[in-house]
Amino acid sequence: MPGPATERAAEPQRVPLPESLRQAAQEYATGRRAEVATRDAATVVLLRDPGPQVYLLRRHDRMAFAAGMAVFPGGVVDDRDRRAPFGAGGWAGPSAEEWARRLGCDTATARGLVCAAVRETYEESGVLLAGPDATTVVADTTGEDWEADRVALVAKQTSLADMLERRSLMLRTDLVAAWAHWITPAFEPRRYDTRFFVAILPSGQRTRDVSTESDAVTWLAAADAVEAAESGELGMLPPTVSTCVEVAALDRAADALAAAELRAITPIEPRLVVEGDLAWLETAPGGR
Repeated sequence: MPGPATERAAEPQRVPLPESLRQAAQEYATGRRAEVATRDAATVVLLRDPGPQVYLLRRHDRMAFAAGMAVFPGGVVDDRDRRAPFGAGGWAGPSAEEWARRLGCDTATARGLVCAAVRETYEESGVLLAGPDATTVVADTTGEDWEADRVALVAKQTSLADMLERRSLMLRTDLVAAWAHWITPAFEPRRYDTRFFVAILPSGQRTRDVSTESDAVTWLAAADAVEAAESGELGMLPPTVSTCVEVAALDRAADALAAAELRAITPIEPRLVVEGDLAWLETAPGGR
């Protein structure tokens, strides 16, 4: 029987704009700000029990996008991801072609999105979704040699494909599942066409506070994250809040992977609503 979290996820949501975006929204509404192009991006909702809990990073106040907001690990797809030379021995799970069908994009973009999802998770949490074969996952990534690889990825001195090949590891694309597709509202000065993935924290691995883009990290029950966002204790953008509401309806972290297979991945772009001095984002339910 549907619970409160499920019912809330099925309703349109009105999210007040943070002060940092209010001016941009007003400028767009009055024609003083032009719409900018989007960039492909990938975000991973890293989960563990009990809760389920989600891994959140609070972005530095100085960041140009989502400053001060609690977010999931993620970032922009770059050429390292799109051109990753994964052969049959370096890619486990659904093929790039299968991912393209699931994500509704071309093969190169799908490869880039999946690679970026795994790479950004490693760069921002220290968790690596890879293993020596198609059935195992590396158990510990906390040594100095692992940290050197992570830093090299952040600095774009190497690619995920090159790092995994050198370590004789396979990218475990079966450890992530597509969850949602969000597009940054048209009024924002920086816009992203973002695919959300879910993944379970691998046994033996642990997250680390390593992201240079955040000033704090935490594991938080999804339901508690929603309450913190609604009370104003924790700043969150609509996609993060909506995802936490949906995850909170699950009994266990592992249920997310099964639930993801049943979701329709359709683009969601929050709509800006301005009435006088008030402005908010209205988000219709998606992913059902």
